[in-house]
Amino acid sequence: MKIQTINWPDGIWTNQPVSSSVDRERLIVEAAERSDYWQQTMYGFQHDSGHALLHSWERQYAAEVSFKLDHFSELYDQAGLMLWHSPSQWIKAGIEINDGVPHIGAVVTDTYSDWSLSPVLEWAGKEITIRASRLNDAVIIRARADRDAWRTVRVARFPYPSDVQAGPFLCAPTRSGFQVTFTRWVLTSPDEDIHTDPPAEA
Repeated sequence: MKIQTINWPDGIWTNQPVSSSVDRERLIVEAAERSDYWQQTMYGFQHDSGHALLHSWERQYAAEVSFKLDHFSELYDQAGLMLWHSPSQWIKAGIEINDGVPHIGAVVTDTYSDWSLSPVLEWAGKEITIRASRLNDAVIIRARADRDAWRTVRVARFPYPSDVQAGPFLCAPTRSGFQVTFTRWVLTSPDEDIHTDPPAEA
């Protein structure tokens, strides 16, 4: 399957960021202060103010988003890939600052949100790619830094047959001025199996 690049202007923002601009095929975005996505669990609050740039996502494709892991410094600075079915059914996967350290993680939401994460201090300063591929009633989420080997981040239930979108997201729950440079947004060949690396790029 040939890689299909999604043009940045073809996506639709869930919430407009402070600013966004395209520079030499890169998308540079600044998040609003106190922007976030979270539904109720543990904290009790509901946040729907994050910034996700979404495009239709058919199940025969894997979705990938890449970005630079720089300028992430404050608690909960985050960016990555959003998988969206509705305001109460979505998954965000990517890098988030927790206790001063970048972590790879995912928040899976079906009315309530959960959170899983693992530190990746060695990924600082690199280009990060987050990948999602659907298999049966689930989604396989993987990540890598630069051209290193893929790391499986999460297998989560994501059974929706239609009305699904995917694309880059960012949030800045604790500060203003958080900026992310996204470098790539593509649809490509899906995973064949959880235990097999994704197909080589065409």
